[in-house]
Amino acid sequence: MNSFTGSVATAFDLIISGDPVLWTVVLRSLAVSATACLLACSAGIVLGAWLGVVRFRGRDTVLTVLNTFLAVPAVVVGLVIYLLLSRSGPLGFLGWLFSFQAMVLAQAVLVLPLVTALTRQAVEDAEREHGEQLRSLGAGNGLRSLLLAWDERYALLTVLITAFGRAISEVGAVMIVGGNIEGFTRVMTTAIALETSKGDLPLALGLGLVLMAVVLLLNTLVSVLRRWRERADGLMPLAVAA
Repeated sequence: MNSFTGSVATAFDLIISGDPVLWTVVLRSLAVSATACLLACSAGIVLGAWLGVVRFRGRDTVLTVLNTFLAVPAVVVGLVIYLLLSRSGPLGFLGWLFSFQAMVLAQAVLVLPLVTALTRQAVEDAEREHGEQLRSLGAGNGLRSLLLAWDERYALLTVLITAFGRAISEVGAVMIVGGNIEGFTRVMTTAIALETSKGDLPLALGLGLVLMAVVLLLNTLVSVLRRWRERADGLMPLAVAA
């Protein structure tokens, strides 16, 4: 108990004192996950909005494959990216293995199906409510998907926050493609695993506390957005009636 209490106290001291080792890892983690989410959301929102509107032969198969990718283990994604970026792989010429770019790519591939699936569901629900009206005004699939995505922008902001939480808490893929190299590719999750195995519990706990704080902040933002949206939707009929 004393050892645990001492480790926790030291962990808080590392956080409050601005320990450079700890905060360098934290900032790198935030940079990797933010970049990966930016890339994944840019593609996933467009693709998801399109899938939410269009109807074509084989669409159910595409959605089944998409939902399957949601359950793919992170280590499998990391292995595939590793093989692609290795010297003998098709993308080996990029020289990205064990680099910042490799970790961004791995997290983006992990997050892309999540963003696409959630966006597709939100836009498809909006299509059921407003799609017929937009079609009567002459809006094609592309324009309809953009208009409905914009109408659901607050829901999509929640999707973005959820995707960031998924990315920053991932460990398997970035461990494989990043190599957990100190000063270069070490992020919070991989550093926690390494420092725990080395017995440096204060640093591991410090990183864990920061990671938990980030996840708590993200969940709080999602909750606030949801309540704000529900309140706005509840007031809208009153405004129209007035």
